[in-house]
Amino acid sequence: MLRRSRRFLARTPRRRQPKAAGKAEPSPTAAPTYTRDVVRRATAILRDHPWSAARPLLLSLPGLAWDSHTVARVLKTHPPLQRAFLFFRLAAAASRTFRHDRFTYTSMIHLLGEAGRVPAMLRLLAEMLRAGVAPDAATFTTVMHWLARAGDVHDAMRVWAEMKARSRPTVVSYTACVKILFDAGRAEEARSVFREMVAEGLRPTCKTYTVLIEHLADTGKFEATLEIMDKMKEACVQPDKALCNILVQKCSRAGETSVLTCILRYMKDHFIVLRRPIFLEALEALKASGDNDELLREVNPHLSYEGIENDPILSDQGYLTDRSIILHLMSANKWSAIEQMVNQMAPKNVKMETHILSDVIEASCADRKPSCGLAVMRYGLGVGCELGRSAYCSLLGQYIRTGSFDLVLEIVEELIKSCCNLGTYLSSVLILRLGYAGQSACAAHIFGMLTADKNVVSYTALINAYFQAGKVDGALDVFTQMRTNRISACLGTYEVLIHGLQKVGLKQESDYYRRERMNMQWHLQYHGQRSPEDTLCNHLFCSIHG
Repeated sequence: MLRRSRRFLARTPRRRQPKAAGKAEPSPTAAPTYTRDVVRRATAILRDHPWSAARPLLLSLPGLAWDSHTVARVLKTHPPLQRAFLFFRLAAAASRTFRHDRFTYTSMIHLLGEAGRVPAMLRLLAEMLRAGVAPDAATFTTVMHWLARAGDVHDAMRVWAEMKARSRPTVVSYTACVKILFDAGRAEEARSVFREMVAEGLRPTCKTYTVLIEHLADTGKFEATLEIMDKMKEACVQPDKALCNILVQKCSRAGETSVLTCILRYMKDHFIVLRRPIFLEALEALKASGDNDELLREVNPHLSYEGIENDPILSDQGYLTDRSIILHLMSANKWSAIEQMVNQMAPKNVKMETHILSDVIEASCADRKPSCGLAVMRYGLGVGCELGRSAYCSLLGQYIRTGSFDLVLEIVEELIKSCCNLGTYLSSVLILRLGYAGQSACAAHIFGMLTADKNVVSYTALINAYFQAGKVDGALDVFTQMRTNRISACLGTYEVLIHGLQKVGLKQESDYYRRERMNMQWHLQYHGQRSPEDTLCNHLFCSIHG
């Protein structure tokens, strides 16, 4: 029996509605613009361009909203100070509705204080008050901190009193005030401020406890530091790596090995390790007191000197004695004694561990005693030790600042012989500094020794060195050689060429390269791809002549 169909009529086909005349297709959804990307682009513009070029780029930057949040985030990326201040002023003029508030003012005040521009910082604070913007605790804390860092504790305390009158200090404000008073030797006032903080119901942070423990350690009250650490644990505030490193260093210098052992046990339980210089100080303190260093090595397995016992040279008793003496002298900053010691060790061909020699060189240069570092370098090369790149760089920085360019050449030659790569930034800055010192021959010699780092940055640095020495033909020859080697010029290269030719009165040639730069800028506007070398070159040379 056939089933009857329930559908008696055929389905009528649906007709598509005709499109209305002039109605366009909906455009695809545009990709969202995130604030972090806008901040990153704005910071790159401020870092890589002079202000004359950065200003129009910022005003036309897509997605840049001139509001408090965006402006403050750009300032917190620490762009160059002068351009950061000009950006701060531009923000107020770029939008009719925007006005600086406490967040943007505080960010700019912090940059000025960090750069040591205390009078400018105070003028900006006065401008903030005149504008009717009420400073908050963060603003007052920033001003107070940088005034104390500049040595003006009296004015810092006046700012503290003003903050208490205008707003409620935070735990960060109290911690900063306590540290300022302890550093100024006003311990009783610092304790009073700490008690006031607790009475206000504010909970001390790990940084607050670190300030207290550091003061107790400086006054020799190491047992009290352990009591503070126990109170921290009761308050559910765990001592962090910075606090442990500070306390271990102070215990090592004071010879307090019993307290040191307690701290090491805590570090072992919480998987906290020491920094290398502090590990060496603790190791020498334990050896000097005759205590076992197994716990120290167990806490810091990555710093334990494994394999010493199996090396016939390193296991020699004389070597161990020399090594311990050098480590002790390094912790005591006795650089002249180390220099005499390595000069006596060199004829005997006594080897020393490479990392110890590198640490001595870096520490002596940091203490402005490069003669010790140079003696250690020559000793290490004489006995066949391969030093690290950071050791050579420490020596280079010291002798460039003192103008000892013959020693600079010696260090660079040894650095290249040891197959260490100078790197684009270091080689270019080195050539640049030699050029400003009038040592164009030395700059050309170092450029000739480069192998992998001959790029637009190093070529531009050499061109600038020749212009500084008044050798225009040499500069143009280097530029021709750069083009022959198919290395494209960038904005920084043209900046050096135009300024150098203008300086010697060659206006026609200068205008020619200015037109070339304009053509390249037009090309970059539509093909905004830049290599890392171009970016570094622009950063070094675009703002070098103001």
